Amino acid sequence: MRTRRAALGTIAGAVSLALALSACGETSESSSGSVDGTIGIAMPTRASERWLTDGKSVVKDLESKGYKTKLVYGDDDPKAQVAQVADLVAQGVDALIIAAIDNKSLNGVLQKAADADIPVISYDRLILGSANVDYYVSFDNEQVGRQQARFIIEKLGLEDGKGPFNIELFAGSPDDNNTRYFYDGSMHLLQPYLDSKQLVVRSGETSLDKVTTLRWDGATAQKRMSRILSKSYNGKTVDAVLSPYDGISLGVLAAVKEYGYGPDGKGLPIVTGQDAELASVKSIIAGEQSQTVYKDLRELATVAANMADDLLKGRTPRINNRRGYKNGVKDVPAYLLQPASVDKTNYSYVLAGYYTAEQLK
Repeated sequence: MRTRRAALGTIAGAVSLALALSACGETSESSSGSVDGTIGIAMPTRASERWLTDGKSVVKDLESKGYKTKLVYGDDDPKAQVAQVADLVAQGVDALIIAAIDNKSLNGVLQKAADADIPVISYDRLILGSANVDYYVSFDNEQVGRQQARFIIEKLGLEDGKGPFNIELFAGSPDDNNTRYFYDGSMHLLQPYLDSKQLVVRSGETSLDKVTTLRWDGATAQKRMSRILSKSYNGKTVDAVLSPYDGISLGVLAAVKEYGYGPDGKGLPIVTGQDAELASVKSIIAGEQSQTVYKDLRELATVAANMADDLLKGRTPRINNRRGYKNGVKDVPAYLLQPASVDKTNYSYVLAGYYTAEQLK
């Protein structure tokens, strides 16, 4: 068996492995004064603020531990990401941290990583169908969906029996495993109100395959929302939109404003979101987007960096979920962080230190 990958299961011989890795490291200047190895980091896109933040944060944390880093972005092209990861393997990186674009496209290249003794950490998006995923770091994704649904329930007064209200449902990209967790978390709380007709989806589009948004693209969401409004809302008003991500939320808002929603018209529907991207936080402050879910990407980066450091130094990484994340081949041990719901009433203290007052102007 491969020495490093065997160590992941047993940690036997881990100290000698760490020493071997250290001996093979190049000598160069870094923030810790030595180089312990090189970590390859593959992020999905530069089109989203959050992934730029993730990339910078992971690099910063790893370099503070004495590692070199190679950061690449796939720009939403699964084939490009596969090629990038293959190149990182060929360059002989010591570990890989990968946020997948397409969660099933990496199986072949991950086998190459395994053959080269390179451990793999799946970052935020669980890679499916491969035995060669060693650990997973993310947030509690079902809790993200529940926070979005809880906000809608409270704002509409559904627990007090108010209604019926019209709602439309959006989900993330069909090739992102997190999409299902977000949607399931939301629907766990919203489904009883759909069953009782307190919530009505006038478009009739409720199954996950009907509501996904490829690549989480805001323009795609805007087109779908416009189609729904023109087809299903003549003379009717949409009261809420379940949106799983801020980019989708802004697309939805652009569509409803084109149809006369706003302060001088029908009023804006409740629109949820995720990631607390700066544009959406400003939208919340301005009274347009209603809510977002904040995930401190700095903490996620720290967990991933610590996990890679532990793996390469023969220590057992910390996890808090051993069997909850199945990738179709194995239960991937995971460390999950907790998200926080943000709206106009609490953004200033929930996001304290994340954005400056100047940025929020």
